[in-house]
Amino acid sequence: MDIATLIGIIGSFAFVIMAMLLGGTMNMYFDVPSVLIVIGGSLFVVLTKYTMGQFFACFKIAGKAFMFKSDDPEDLIAKIIEMADAARKGGFLALEEMEVSNSFMQKGVDLLVDGHDADVVRATLQKDISLTEERHDHGISFYAALADVAPAMGMIGTLIGLVAMLSNMDDPKAIGPAMAVALLTTMYGAMLANMVATPIANKLALRKGQEKLNRRLIMDGLLAIQDGQNPRVIDGFLKNYLNESKREVDVDN
Repeated sequence: MDIATLIGIIGSFAFVIMAMLLGGTMNMYFDVPSVLIVIGGSLFVVLTKYTMGQFFACFKIAGKAFMFKSDDPEDLIAKIIEMADAARKGGFLALEEMEVSNSFMQKGVDLLVDGHDADVVRATLQKDISLTEERHDHGISFYAALADVAPAMGMIGTLIGLVAMLSNMDDPKAIGPAMAVALLTTMYGAMLANMVATPIANKLALRKGQEKLNRRLIMDGLLAIQDGQNPRVIDGFLKNYLNESKREVDVDN
């Protein structure tokens, strides 16, 4: 569970709701036509940009903003060094005995054990990285598109409300509901874009970067093992993937 994402979204809504309650009752800020225009309209507009499969898959991808377990690069390096030691002592077949929790690393280990040359290993793992990036990009683009569309749908709702208000100027009772639609759709559009869609898109982009870095680290480590490099050399090379502060701590130790 990503606590930062959860706290961020819940906290932002909590402060907005608190401000609403201080200004009156929640009923003032709820309008069914406005919800339909902004949420329903935005989703259907975004649907036109994707296939049905991609559209529904994007809701599942959003879960990565909340539930995502990323391996620590330091743990990955330690595992690769352990495998490098095992490969030097017992050959690539010794790697088959090792327990590997990372699926991408396991895929690479299987390629080494099967005896594929470096070009095949690199091409296979690079293809996996590219396809994973494409899947991330679909999710990011979906929520970025939703963030673009929601304020526009809010503006459309505002125009609808203003037309309804102006066409009923002779009926004071109709002006209030029409004005509510006009104002609330703008608010709903801004909230959907800035408090939900944009943060999720940004967090998915962060996940993409983390996963890409880890997979490139794993690929370089496995290729170094295949090349028969010394474990200490591999360790120093892979630590370039760490933040400078972590590298300095390791050198000092």
